[in-house]
Amino acid sequence: MNMKTILITLKTFLLLTVVTGIIYPVLITGIAQLFFPEKAGGSLILKDSVVVGSRLAGQGFSSPAYFSPRPSAIGYNPLPSGGSNLGLTNTILPNQVDERRRLFIHMNNPAPFAAVPSEMLFASASGLDPHISRESALLQADRVAGVRGFDEAQKQKLILCIENLTEAPQFLILGEERINVLMLNLETDKIK
Repeated sequence: MNMKTILITLKTFLLLTVVTGIIYPVLITGIAQLFFPEKAGGSLILKDSVVVGSRLAGQGFSSPAYFSPRPSAIGYNPLPSGGSNLGLTNTILPNQVDERRRLFIHMNNPAPFAAVPSEMLFASASGLDPHISRESALLQADRVAGVRGFDEAQKQKLILCIENLTEAPQFLILGEERINVLMLNLETDKIK
């Protein structure tokens, strides 16, 4: 290799490093901050000036006084985002599903054994899905109200919270109705 080729290679490397490593990220971040400031900032939720989570990432709630989120194969850790990658022929998957079904029924006592919504049995592909179905929230409402000692009026407020926080499918056709668990739990805390 001659010196001319080495200089051209180094110049190209430096140019591409500056363009793709500095200019492009700064430009895209600036555009995101300008047009979508909340999302670009992580859609963080504040409670008493303290960040309690993100509207976009699921988190675990272990207390029975809160609505349970969807199971996470990664423990709600956003760094290794991913699913369990267990296939239908893997013997671990049916055991996990059965255990999750027993736990959900034990905690919430839904009527028939098969009535547990699928999102409460299977972890999402990212492990960070912040939503559950309206049905899952309604199945947990009696438990949450009971643990919190809600009277009938407070329980009706809780049901109203579920109804008000139910989001329509995206663009009215993608997915299904859903509720952000963090937002629901924060609203539940406000019921006096």
